[in-house]
Amino acid sequence: MSLKICPLFSGSSGNATYIASKATSILVDAGLSGRRIQQACCCIDVDIRSIDAILISHEHRDHIMGAGILSRRYDIPIYATALTWEAMVDELGPVADKNIKIMDINTEFEIKDMVVKSYPTPHDAVQPVGFCFFAHGKKISITTDLGHTNDEVIKTIEDSDLVMLEANHDVEMLKAGPYPWHLKRRILSENGHLSNGDAGKTISKLMKGNLQRVILAHMSKENNFPELAYQTICNILAQHGIVPGKDIQIGLANRDRHSGIYEVV
Repeated sequence: MSLKICPLFSGSSGNATYIASKATSILVDAGLSGRRIQQACCCIDVDIRSIDAILISHEHRDHIMGAGILSRRYDIPIYATALTWEAMVDELGPVADKNIKIMDINTEFEIKDMVVKSYPTPHDAVQPVGFCFFAHGKKISITTDLGHTNDEVIKTIEDSDLVMLEANHDVEMLKAGPYPWHLKRRILSENGHLSNGDAGKTISKLMKGNLQRVILAHMSKENNFPELAYQTICNILAQHGIVPGKDIQIGLANRDRHSGIYEVV
């Protein structure tokens, strides 16, 4: 038995992640057109009609753009917190009453053979959450779109086998880059996005648990490079005596195409 995860798209231009157990298939966020998400699923041999639920982390367009059309077209339930539903309902368009699922924060619920837990994250949305997934004795956590990792986030995800973690920007690239100052300030804030350096520090804290693999996600096109993110994080881990490739496996989520299927067994 295993849990599988595949980042389909990851970045400010759109986010969608496929996660599955033996009996359950879920999309976390649907921030591109329904057609593009369906095509991405086909690329990993997943029939979009097999999706049991769409989970929404927060109401920003790059996380919800295709959710409404996918729900209407394939009769898929959408799970989100009450405040997130209020914030995104107009953007989604009509959703069947039976497919409107309100989830409570820090409460576990079941979808077939998978247990899901949402937890609060510090981001500039009305009620943003990350997710933990449990099945067959394994755990995968998704932690993106957050300005910092606090004690509550660390405690929630620290016993994961795999974590999909934001490594959005290099601080110096962002400061020197073309973004207007108000946007730079938003990204750098406690409710913005996680830097490469903070991602490295977070991984070092998580190494006390069962962590086997990290997928670096939501990487900025303008303010980061995959090689820079990877090397920055490796340097921080080395300071803690952690050897990537030996003590921890580190993967990268692509912005505009699927990143392959990662399996925890």
